[in-house]
Amino acid sequence: MQADVDYEVEYNNRARVPENPLIMAGWARDAAAYREARQGRWRVIPYGSGARNGIDFFPGDGAGPIVVFIHGGYWQALDGSFFSHLAGGLNAQGIDVAIPSYDLCPNVSVGDIIRQMQMASRELAKLGRPLVISGHSAGGHLAACMLATDWRAVDASLPEGLVTAAYAISGLFELGPLVRTSINNALKLDDASAKAESPLFWKPPARGSLDAVVGGNESAEYFRQSRTIVDAWGAAGVATRFGTVPDANHFTAIAPLADPGSPVVARLRALAGR
Repeated sequence: MQADVDYEVEYNNRARVPENPLIMAGWARDAAAYREARQGRWRVIPYGSGARNGIDFFPGDGAGPIVVFIHGGYWQALDGSFFSHLAGGLNAQGIDVAIPSYDLCPNVSVGDIIRQMQMASRELAKLGRPLVISGHSAGGHLAACMLATDWRAVDASLPEGLVTAAYAISGLFELGPLVRTSINNALKLDDASAKAESPLFWKPPARGSLDAVVGGNESAEYFRQSRTIVDAWGAAGVATRFGTVPDANHFTAIAPLADPGSPVVARLRALAGR
């Protein structure tokens, strides 16, 4: 971390994008419309006993890897129901999409949320296909964690290559800079727990690939976060890519997922081998 960086300014995306309430209202509206349009063709897969321990599953043609999208909200806001429409781009290409929800801080810790996403992935493994895990913001962090997870340690019956790729949009891979910001009021991280839950400091994955992309208009810290993990894991032998979503801010960077013709959907389709 650098002493001359104002981390509160760098990571306070709602302040950086004051129109964020309008954008998020649009997410909720578009997501509800997508669920309605696909009524009878999507379902909820439970992965635990809690009210938020469910996966919204939007089937494509039932072949090939499943693409998972893990939502953001700094581990303390939102749920999967805001993002149903983001399945649209991949569904149009015949690809199954799974959108899990999870419990939020401060009711649980960031470590608990990582474990919940591991349980959600284990549940999806029962469908017998590998996973490509995408995610936005906190979800980008969780996607990287899933790629770096030792799945045999989670459950000896799981394949080592359960997660074949991670595609992180505006991800956070080093949580230390958040410790002394207002974001940490709910996360309750200290220096030790922030490092422990940072995939940048985990053993790099033994297989698979990582794409880390950021909106072209995001803060310097978001660029640094993605470039740093791409460089670190790349040096360890992981296939990595850094990229940008042109002219996008932190909230609009995920919009291309709803567009079947977008470069983001094309890349995820390629990662799914389709």
